[in-house]
Amino acid sequence: MKNWKNGMAKKGTGNQLHKKGETKRPSRLKKYPNSLIKPVVILHEGKNDKELLELLIQKLELDIDRIGFLVMRGKSDFFKSEHLNYQKIKDSIENEQINKLLFVVDADYEDKDQKYGGYKNTKNELKNIIDELGITEYSDIYIVCDPTTKEGYLESLILSTIPEQHKKCIENFLSCSEFKSKDNHKSILNQIYKIAYPNKPYDFSHKKFDTLKQKLINLLDTSHE
Repeated sequence: MKNWKNGMAKKGTGNQLHKKGETKRPSRLKKYPNSLIKPVVILHEGKNDKELLELLIQKLELDIDRIGFLVMRGKSDFFKSEHLNYQKIKDSIENEQINKLLFVVDADYEDKDQKYGGYKNTKNELKNIIDELGITEYSDIYIVCDPTTKEGYLESLILSTIPEQHKKCIENFLSCSEFKSKDNHKSILNQIYKIAYPNKPYDFSHKKFDTLKQKLINLLDTSHE
């Protein structure tokens, strides 16, 4: 961290940083949310992603106070290099306030989006945008999906951890319904899961959470800092 005190003149010397009559320029970082002054930042799509991540971090007994959560809203926003959140992140990295980033993004389905849909496309395009932004050395990626099919989103990951017979019942219901949009599917899956498993919202012991757990452990590893 730069020592700004050495560059500041003492009061009354005539070499003051801000001369009389000048308007002091406010620090940009003071306008940024608290998530951008944490050493670790997780970028995610929506509130359900954050809810699961927070629960898993607590389950792993990791230091959640070191993490800032930055919502990007829609998946398409991750692929806009001019997005304001990216400029804020770069500024915070430059000021040595952020040292690690984790991008948590839904895989979705390749047949619905040939460029950004599906596991491979999503991962490749994220790598491209991270490289374009010049933040590769700070970044890691977790693509949210059913680990077996490599398709879907957060709710698909959750669905993949329940007994097969229960999973088939939910899938049959969805296939028979007229709800075709991603938002509808996600909302229905989330509500059905919470109703069916009120006392066990997520089975974090399931092996399909292992990759995400390791990503979070690595994210908060301070041994190399």
